[in-house]
Amino acid sequence: MDHTDKVDQDAVLRARTVLLGSGRPSVRQQVEAYRVLSAVSPITYLPKLTQALLSHGYAPEVRDRQEVRLARHAEAAATARRIDSGEPKRTELLVRALSAYRYELYAAGRRAEGFAICEEMAEAGRWGFTHGQVPSPLYGHWQLASVLAEDGNHQEAAELCGRLVQAARSEGSAQVDFWTMVAWTAELDAAGCHDTALTAFADIVDASRAEVDEGNSALAILTWQLVQQAGMLDAAGRRVEAGRARQDALALLSELDRTGERKSWSNILSWWTTLYALSGRPTEPVALPGSPAPAFGFPFHDWSPDVKQKYFDSLPTLEEQVAGLREAARTDPCEHLPALVALHRRLTIRSALYQENRSYRILKPLRPIFDENVTLARRLADMAATEQSREALGQALTDRSMFLLAAHQYGEAYDDYREVVDLLG
Repeated sequence: MDHTDKVDQDAVLRARTVLLGSGRPSVRQQVEAYRVLSAVSPITYLPKLTQALLSHGYAPEVRDRQEVRLARHAEAAATARRIDSGEPKRTELLVRALSAYRYELYAAGRRAEGFAICEEMAEAGRWGFTHGQVPSPLYGHWQLASVLAEDGNHQEAAELCGRLVQAARSEGSAQVDFWTMVAWTAELDAAGCHDTALTAFADIVDASRAEVDEGNSALAILTWQLVQQAGMLDAAGRRVEAGRARQDALALLSELDRTGERKSWSNILSWWTTLYALSGRPTEPVALPGSPAPAFGFPFHDWSPDVKQKYFDSLPTLEEQVAGLREAARTDPCEHLPALVALHRRLTIRSALYQENRSYRILKPLRPIFDENVTLARRLADMAATEQSREALGQALTDRSMFLLAAHQYGEAYDDYREVVDLLG
């Protein structure tokens, strides 16, 4: 359709001149030009305007201006909705724009609006699949699954993650990606489907074994998975199977101690922190209406920004509570040491995620807190020779071993886990 009679032709000429000039226009200039030209030729320029607005929302000068980012991404989403249905990349652009808008809504604490956008992303993915623009009917559904988990709707999140797994398998993937599978098992477990979760996690471990044998994954990743599997089996009362998983993990640590990884890998810390945080979920507050909780089992970077902020904002409070219990345990260890060990582990997990989110250099800043966690658990085990204190020491040693593995301190990681196997079988 010709819209030229409705547009200032001088503005159109200036816009074209900016875009065709010898120098590359700034993002701001692109946005201004595409706004004008999209009124003349929406089929051609609405996709370009959407992309420019997305870049404009990520510009360095608005990094600390949340309301400006929100406005820019809101405009990007509104623009993407207007893209012609025949544009092959319409669905991809719309989901990208909606995701950016969703993020800013959650950052602003507007969760109800953010959730509506997540539902719109899912609907856009279904539409795109129907119209041949994306390969899966579940395109755009990942963030919906994550926020369902944050809001405590674990059954719905598990069902959606299960559909994501099935869709990936139906597309002919030999293996579903680790992150989708872990999220699915986490939500199954949270929904009370413990046996199904264990079966699904066994699939993760089996797939990882095959990848290691083919040289496509790290020994450390398989080790973290085996340790998580052992913890899940222990929780289900399947002690013999848990012991076998620990023996397999110990064998991998022995190999790492002798010869290191079979090949060099880039930063794989997210595999460790995702599973480590998931292992601590039972001691964290559950999500309630109006009080969301982290989607443990989903990658940290996929948590909503308001949930991430709240999680890390609690660090000083946890540190104060640990300090108070530490002092109380000096005078009355029987009364306060068990609570101190449990609370200190929560603090350790948060600290690990906080550090890993900022730097891959984790050994020096995190070692003291892991060491103290083991020291406290040893005190408890020495004071009260109970099954609970023995398990607490086993957990503390496991945590430190997996941290040392992440920090490439293979010998020490093996020594700690050797003690775990002696303690727990």
